Amino acid sequence: MDKLVIIPTYNEKENIEKIIRKVMSLDGRFHVLIVDDGSPDGTPDIVRVLQSEFSEALHLVCRTGKLGLGTAYIFGFKWALERGYEFVFEMDADFSHSPDDLIRLHHTCAQEGADVAVGSRYVRGGKLVNWPLVRKIISKGGAWYTKIITWMPVQDPTAGFVCYRKAVLEQIPLDNVQFVGYAFQVEMKYRAWKLGFKIKEVPITFIDRIEGISKMSSNIVKEAMLGVWKMRNF
Repeated sequence: MDKLVIIPTYNEKENIEKIIRKVMSLDGRFHVLIVDDGSPDGTPDIVRVLQSEFSEALHLVCRTGKLGLGTAYIFGFKWALERGYEFVFEMDADFSHSPDDLIRLHHTCAQEGADVAVGSRYVRGGKLVNWPLVRKIISKGGAWYTKIITWMPVQDPTAGFVCYRKAVLEQIPLDNVQFVGYAFQVEMKYRAWKLGFKIKEVPITFIDRIEGISKMSSNIVKEAMLGVWKMRNF
């Protein structure tokens, strides 16, 4: 019991059973924590049924209302630390992140000495699939903008497919993390980097969701653009 995959959900009934079964089928005995923000579509009910099949490895926490991606992960990080997981992963529920790459991220931390392994779209070998040109420009421009302001040597700072060693999460003051959207992803990497932890990027193919509805909004983008300036004062 040393690997926990945290998957935040809101209205993911089309994807949730498939993603859980895929993670559970991987070598390495990954555990999964679903943090659901009150999905009205029945997502938690699907997870509860699966818990009878994966009783020791599948966990569910239901929160009231949409509290934000960042708070879901912070909750999950604390939950993982309380239970002694050595490697803690962030992953989307919609198959934009391939569960098979969990093994590569784990290997990067467990065997190659990284403290944080980032599934990266923007290093050599990384790819984006099914994204319109405008979204690619915004995403790549945001990555460049973040690097210029923070000086952090990460090509894909907003990436949400990440493996953290326990020691990183123990040293980051989780109660002080300020942001909840894409800026949350930047902030976590920035805090780890400023603490001296080794971040290594692993090329992945990011595939835009096929089923379900994207949670992207203009407020999330705005938070990220303004947030990176505040991070320089951390």
